[in-house]
Amino acid sequence: MPDYKKMYLTMVDAVEKAMTVMIEAEQKCEDIYVSTGEPLLIKLPKETKTEKT
Repeated sequence: MPDYKKMYLTMVDAVEKAMTVMIEAEQKCEDIYVSTGEPLLIKLPKETKTEKT
């Protein structure tokens, strides 16, 4: 008979490790975003009806 408890605990452990990796990656990305400073914003001119193609 399969050891369902062992199978379940193995799966839960793997999911927990995967979530930890994803959370750490998200935090690193947030740090990169915050450390880059303010983004350069360029205001584009409005397009008029005659300019549309």
